[in-house]
Amino acid sequence: MNDDSVTKKLMFYFPKCVCDKPIIYHLVKDYHLIVNIYRAKVTPEEEGYLVLDVTGTEEAIQRAIDFVKTFDVTVNYSGKGVVRDEERCSHCGYCVPYCPPGALKIEDRATRKVAYNESECIECLACIRICPFGACTSAF
Repeated sequence: MNDDSVTKKLMFYFPKCVCDKPIIYHLVKDYHLIVNIYRAKVTPEEEGYLVLDVTGTEEAIQRAIDFVKTFDVTVNYSGKGVVRDEERCSHCGYCVPYCPPGALKIEDRATRKVAYNESECIECLACIRICPFGACTSAF
């Protein structure tokens, strides 16, 4: 990669009919992107979801996204596969030590408020498994 490289987190939704296409292969081979897949649920029998980082030039990423859309794949630019419900969060902090990348952290020691930085999330799902209040959920 060169100095013009950027990384974007994306979530793809695949309709049932395109789950068997080698789309990620083409992102790497034809658009020279580095692809890091965080989570995937893609089967030929049903719709699929994929949360990934793509690294390359802005132009290559945009051309690749345009290519992906030709398969009727929906692209979510926020890349959210794990969603945190602020209403359900009690800010107990129980999730914080279980979050490997530190996407969940105590934002302010005085208020003990837990903050979620979605861009740091690696989709490990630890927060979903351990939250006693069900504040974190999976998009798929």
